[in-house]
Amino acid sequence: MKQPLSSALTLCLAVWLLAGCTALLPKSKQTTASPWQTYREAQRTFDLIVPGKTTTEDLRELQLDPETVPNIAILNYADVLRRFMANQSVTLADLDHGVQECVRAKTVCRGLEINQSLVKKHRNGSFWLDVFGFKRETHTEGFRFNALVLLRDGIVVYKLTGGQPVIQESEHTQNPLGPVQSIGNKLTGGWL
Repeated sequence: MKQPLSSALTLCLAVWLLAGCTALLPKSKQTTASPWQTYREAQRTFDLIVPGKTTTEDLRELQLDPETVPNIAILNYADVLRRFMANQSVTLADLDHGVQECVRAKTVCRGLEINQSLVKKHRNGSFWLDVFGFKRETHTEGFRFNALVLLRDGIVVYKLTGGQPVIQESEHTQNPLGPVQSIGNKLTGGWL
């Protein structure tokens, strides 16, 4: 009677191991510390900024203070100039009026650069097929938000936002020979 029970347990264990252990596959999450959890939240905040009216104090209330909120870079006049006048074919007259104001103000001009992201990667499928290199399936999702705010004498003169509201990527890799194929690629320099 013990023989069939141990055979059944062995069979169950083998099926469990071969079926895959998705929970054992790697996952990663890349996040910048941010007051926003979505692209839409960040964009709503920036929609409240009105060039010519919004002040440094208003930006603090909107959680855009580089001294208290992480991952906000302070740009000086030279940084702003390099960003907008990257080559000699761009003249001051080509720039937005707010950027012109900031550039003309020189050292009184300052910028805030905001780059926020929340990107998650996880692998799906069979643990064993993944580990031995036969089949790998990676899914990436999240968002990236970036913005630029220029201030002259403590008042916003220019704002610009962009980024990727929705990131959804899938990567599927299949190597019929598994680890043998990767060894062969290394030996032959990738022409196999």
